[in-house]
Amino acid sequence: MRAGLAAGIAATLLLGTAAAAAVVPAQAEGESFVIATDTTFAPFEFRDPSTGDLVGIDMDLMNTIAEEEGFSVDIRSLGFQAALSAVQSGQADGVIAGMSITDERKEIFDFSEPYFESGVQMAVAANDDSITGYEDLAGETVVAKSGSEGLAEAEKLAEEYGFTVKALDQSATMYESVKNQSAVAVFDDYPVLAYGIDQGNGLKVVTEKIPGGEYGFAVAKGQNSELLAAFNDGLAKLKADGTYDEILNTYLGDSEAKSANGNIFELVGQSWPALSKGLWNTVSITVVSFVIALVLGFVFGFMKISSSRIVRGIATVYVSIFRGTPILVWAFLFYFGLPQLTGAPGNVFLAGVATLALNAGAYLTEIVRGGLQSVDPGQMEAARSLGLGWGRSMQRVVMPQAVKISMPSIINQLVITLKDSSLLLTIGFAELLYQAQQIYAANFRTTEMLIIVGVMYFIVITLLTWLANIVDKKVNK
Repeated sequence: MRAGLAAGIAATLLLGTAAAAAVVPAQAEGESFVIATDTTFAPFEFRDPSTGDLVGIDMDLMNTIAEEEGFSVDIRSLGFQAALSAVQSGQADGVIAGMSITDERKEIFDFSEPYFESGVQMAVAANDDSITGYEDLAGETVVAKSGSEGLAEAEKLAEEYGFTVKALDQSATMYESVKNQSAVAVFDDYPVLAYGIDQGNGLKVVTEKIPGGEYGFAVAKGQNSELLAAFNDGLAKLKADGTYDEILNTYLGDSEAKSANGNIFELVGQSWPALSKGLWNTVSITVVSFVIALVLGFVFGFMKISSSRIVRGIATVYVSIFRGTPILVWAFLFYFGLPQLTGAPGNVFLAGVATLALNAGAYLTEIVRGGLQSVDPGQMEAARSLGLGWGRSMQRVVMPQAVKISMPSIINQLVITLKDSSLLLTIGFAELLYQAQQIYAANFRTTEMLIIVGVMYFIVITLLTWLANIVDKKVNK
């Protein structure tokens, strides 16, 4: 398999650009640039399961070119669509993510010289002998990656051969769909398919390569021309001195390295550095967000029972907005939209905190309001008749009872917030599920990794619930 793949790569290398090396503007040297990339697109970008480092053809090219040209890069793994949005919104200076150069994209981005010539192939499950070509797909469902050349080619062929195309976000997810028979075939870029098959993803190729799909590094149209020129210059140098070929052969050559085998416990040990980082990020953002959400919940909860219609209206609008819109909308707005509108740099942790806190705060507002209104009005009247003011009566009499009533719902909202943190992987926050996706994108042990992550979530949620119940007993004894 390796020998055939190496021969295929040799036939598709883009040679002969050294003589056209661009003159690099002085501004690029010594500068630092934010580069967005996909999360999982092996062998172009993926996490090394043993170290958690982002590696692959794109990563090695970008880092080597940066070193050659004297600038530094901050590479952010966001996901393909999010990476494009980051460049368009000014959150990133450029994107390298196995991105095909198309006329439509040229209207939005400026591209470098092509650094890889790809192509599309179709693969089916290794034990499936019923699909041998496009003519066997009539009435069936196939999968392809969102925004990819594979999706475009599959949609063209679907009209001719009468099959349905379903777009998914990750290569590993597509391969699992074929193996679990929710789709009969996958269309993907041939080097990605070849790498996955060689790593044991359980598929086999059944068609010839459809030519096309030149990959390019991109910046927003009319911006960062010095970065683009530096990339072109560095790429030409790497091709001229043989470094380019060495990088490709590292991932597509004759190496006999395979994905890690072994039992699930060995997989946990191999993956623990990345998983422990994700676990810490998940717990930390949950705690910070929930503390803020509690403050919001109590403030707006009291506003909901205010005698002022204006104050009640403000609280009602807040609750309606954040309970009536999806979390992902706010995650993208806070991380991509606000920086574009304000010009301020985005921060994925702060964007995640704002998303979770405002969402959970809206639900806690109703929990607090319900708890306050569940206390018998006679309790307030009795306290006032004893000479206590409204504030003192609320503090000493009503609030302790309201907190006791509301505590189970508050603990439940804490659990929901922790689970909702997994949605932040869409903006590149390296929480637990994000780290798992990075790992199974490289080793293709998707089911086992999801079981491991599920167990970790269960343990953490159980511990948090236990601690919250202890606090509940201490406060409400």
